Formats: sequence, C-alpha cells, structure tokens
Amino acid sequence: QIRELGEIETPILLTCTLCVWRAADALVAWMLERDGMSDVRSINPVVGETNDGGLNDIRARPVGPAHVRRALEAASDGPVEEGSVGAGTGTRAFGWKGGIGTSSRLLPAPLGGWRVGVLVQSNFGGILTIAGAPVGEELGRYSFRSVVERNGEREESGADRPEAAAGTPEWWEDDGQGSIMIVVATDAPLSSRNLERLARRAVLGLARTGSFAGNGSGDYVIAFSTAEGVRREAGEAVRNVEDLANDRMSALFQATVEATEEALYNSLLRATTVTGHEGRTADALPIPAVVRILQAYGAVPGAGEPRR
Repeated sequence: QIRELGEIETPILLTCTLCVWRAADALVAWMLERDGMSDVRSINPVVGETNDGGLNDIRARPVGPAHVRRALEAASDGPVEEGSVGAGTGTRAFGWKGGIGTSSRLLPAPLGGWRVGVLVQSNFGGILTIAGAPVGEELGRYSFRSVVERNGEREESGADRPEAAAGTPEWWEDDGQGSIMIVVATDAPLSSRNLERLARRAVLGLARTGSFAGNGSGDYVIAFSTAEGVRREAGEAVRNVEDLANDRMSALFQATVEATEEALYNSLLRATTVTGHEGRTADALPIPAVVRILQAYGAVPGAGEPRR
C-alpha cells in the first residue's frame, strides 16, 4: 500500500523482529476501536523492526497488546525520549549501545520555512565517524577489527590506544550486520513520489556516520507529510492536492541528510549501558573519550578555543 498507493493508514510502530506480529495485531485492534471505524474491514498496519536478540530475550516475544496500547495513547507533541528506551532498549550500533535518536531542521523562510524531523532506531555496524573524525577506529571498535588487526594491517590495536574504552564484548560480532529504522516527517506538502525521494536522502545521512549497509542489514526509511493539503478522502473522484514543486526539494534533501546524521549520533550519545539477556552488556559510548578524539581531529574546538 505504501509503495503502490502512497498512503499509510495507521501510526508507525517500531519494535523487535519477533514482536512484529503481536505489535501489528495490537495496532489493528486499537485502530478498530477509534471513532468512525465501525464499518472498516481492512487495515494495513505499519510496523518496523530491528533484531535486538543480543540483549533482548527476543524468543520470548516480550511486547504485548498492553505495551502497544500504552505507547499509542501516551504519544504526544514535544521532545522525544532518546537512548535506551522503547524499541531502542536492546539495540546496538557500531559496537556500542544504540537506541532511539531524534533531530530536526527548520528551513529559512526563503526556502519555504518547512520543517523536517527524523527518528531513528539504531542497530547496525560499521566504523563510527563523527564530523569526519574516525571515532570508531580510535576507540578500537569497528567492523572487521578482529580480522584486520590479526592480519597485521594496523600498527597497534584499539586496546593499546590511550583513548580505547573497555574491551569489546566477546558476544559482539564485528561483521557489520544489523538494521536501522529511519522515520522522516515533514510539514512540507509532498506527493508520495517526493516523499520517496526524501526517504532515499536519509540514507546519505546514515552513510555519513560510518555505516556501509552490510549484507543482510535491513536499512529502511519511511517518510510522511503532516500537511493537510495532501490528504485524500474516501469517495473523492478528483481532488486538487498540494504538491511542492520538484525544484523546491533540494533544501529539504539537505535538511533530511543533516537531521538523519544527527539523530543517529543522538541515539548513541543518549544511550546508557544496558545489561540484558544472559547477562550480556552493551556499553554506552564513552563521551569524554569521544570529545577528546573530536578535538584531536579538529572536528570540535578544544577547551578555550573559539568556535569556528
């Protein structure tokens, strides 16, 4: 329906891989209870997932109807809790604790004044890069490190580096596998075609952080518009729908790339260390060490230095 009709019929839920069916069923039940739904005989629930089976007891499929209902009824405007929360409780990214991250951009009035917001559920591998600085390499956690260092292709291991954090957990596989869900929202009046174009740009922000979309990595983006002018009503034969011109899209593309990149960083920087299934622990990104690395590479000013 999303690809063919360019429509979504429900709120967007994020959960773990084996909880998709329970979440979808609970979402449908909740939707059928809404006002005006008494004659509805078909609903296409929208549920995204990542596999957090390392920390989460995923085979127990812990998410049930009560969790879904609570999330739906508690949804509101305002700041979104980030880090090790909700569908991000058990996720990992770049060898560290991942989670939920958000960011947004407001275009200047001459560029339309539109807003773009991004929410991510980070659970993937790669070589963490922040503002061009090779943070993952300096911290000694990055995809394929075990192979690269065993072959002597690096002069020193991450464990020997002064900025290295605690050793990589034995249960963590550094093969770059994983997934990410990216949700892009905008108040710009975009057609489903241009929303798809917007979603594709979010992947550029993902790449900036050091992801290479490994084999089997489920990297999905969904974009939607909150503009009232793009709504379609049942029973309408013809309707004039607002549609932002193609040559006005570039600023929105840039905003989406920037917000996606920043949301991913926020998912890491706001995450806390979590110990989960079978005593496995995912460490939070060591922020003081990250700051020192960014300063060393000139990505951020050092203490007492003016901001560029």
